Amino acid sequence: MKATHYSLCKLLAALFALCVAGSLLAADARRADHVFIISYDQGNPDLIQRSPMPAFNGMAAEGAHTWSAYTIVPSLTLPAHTSMLTGVGPQAHQVLWNGYQTNNGLVKVPTIFSLAKQHGLVTAMFVGKEKFEHLILPGSLDAFVWPKPEDGAKSVAEIFAAQVGKLKPNLCFIHFRDPDTAGHKYGANSPEKMQALADCDAALKTIKDAIAAAGLTNSVIILTADHGSHDIKDKNGNTVGTHGSAESADVKIPWIAWGHGVKKDFTITAPVVQYDTAATALWLLDVPLPENFWGRPVTSAFE
Repeated sequence: MKATHYSLCKLLAALFALCVAGSLLAADARRADHVFIISYDQGNPDLIQRSPMPAFNGMAAEGAHTWSAYTIVPSLTLPAHTSMLTGVGPQAHQVLWNGYQTNNGLVKVPTIFSLAKQHGLVTAMFVGKEKFEHLILPGSLDAFVWPKPEDGAKSVAEIFAAQVGKLKPNLCFIHFRDPDTAGHKYGANSPEKMQALADCDAALKTIKDAIAAAGLTNSVIILTADHGSHDIKDKNGNTVGTHGSAESADVKIPWIAWGHGVKKDFTITAPVVQYDTAATALWLLDVPLPENFWGRPVTSAFE
């Protein structure tokens, strides 16, 4: 009886050791333990470079960057972000609407959050628009935060900073609405939009500092946008911003990687498209890419 009990204890100890070793191997296989995707709604890359954004432009200079990545067509917020967070184009994910429409239900393809949860990772979204609720597949998120509709990037960043230390997400998406709000009202290249981008830059610093304070050193931050924009005249003759077309000003976006394992002061020359963000995030976290993924990891940006 004692021998049997002793053998059982040895077996359980061995199984426990195997589980621990497996967990350590899985963690070691990751290129990063934490990936933060930060999207600037209506983030024209040329305007970002001209705006007072020391945090963003500093991270672009320090890390790997391209100012000539491309989004999908139609270059609209919800379809573009769906491609960013599912790894496929609109022909596959079929999210072609651009508002919060309850009758349309949820996205019909897996998101990077649902794929990450299958591998036991912690996931979160902090967003500035209600329409992102179309991407919340059941069981795919540990936290979803959408502040009051009128709240901007600074509020999103403050809420993130208050929660990141406890949550410690492996995969996190953060969305800033401010440039899109200002761009539609005042123009694609207006001083008001430049100020909105500057406000987002202050929010970025808050987020960056909070990640460091939480001790999440093995992190990668990806800075990008859903689309750009161009100017038109409204019915009253006022200049306002718009987007949705295939013209260069609408489809060109920035793509910046900064953090653990990222090449320093590196210009990405390989083509980067919207759905490559999803593939890069999963690749960094060692989550296998589905066979039907359109996106490919931007491996050239990393050591």
